[in-house]
Amino acid sequence: MHFKEYFPIWDQLTSEEQEKLSASAQRHKAVKGTILHEGESDCVGLLLICSGQLRAYIRSDEGKEVTIYRLLTRDICLFTASCILNSIQFDITIEAEKDSEFWVIPPDIYKDLMNHSAAVANYTNQIMASRFSEVMWLIEQVMWKSFDKRLAAFLLEESTLDGSDTLKITHDKIAAHLGTAREVVTRMLKYFQNENWVHLSRGTVQIIDPQGLAALAK
Repeated sequence: MHFKEYFPIWDQLTSEEQEKLSASAQRHKAVKGTILHEGESDCVGLLLICSGQLRAYIRSDEGKEVTIYRLLTRDICLFTASCILNSIQFDITIEAEKDSEFWVIPPDIYKDLMNHSAAVANYTNQIMASRFSEVMWLIEQVMWKSFDKRLAAFLLEESTLDGSDTLKITHDKIAAHLGTAREVVTRMLKYFQNENWVHLSRGTVQIIDPQGLAALAK
């Protein structure tokens, strides 16, 4: 697998820019649970995902977490190179949610490309706009959508990502994704089970009636 197969705007770069990126990008692996970036002072470089799945989340002073977005194959994570985003102060944590492979692009190399390539600058702006939209969507969900609808939507999203109706996930982990307490998740999942939408067992949520969850989520 070559870097050019994963960088979305490779064909818009000059041969010199392509050579610079290829020579500087380093391929890494991370096992599930590895913290790849934590806080705005951590500037490891941009991550270009080859395989696996990363989770971006924020954590309150009390330790409560909420997931902002996921990163999948061919996605680029800008916030791991926060030192090139001088106008944005964002304390974000990036975690490998599955065993993952990715390239790390040094921040100084990417910043130089942004300064000299309109294609790279435009692409970076598109990513930032997309991430901002995801954050705004999350704020709307938390503020205006009831928790039962948020939980139903989350379970369906997890099922799509995993390609399975049987989710290997704890109530604690769901609470971390949705920014709430484990007790709240447990209470709502028991309600879902009583409605025959899911079946609960230790460390597992099995979706029995996806149509029922989808109707609730809407």
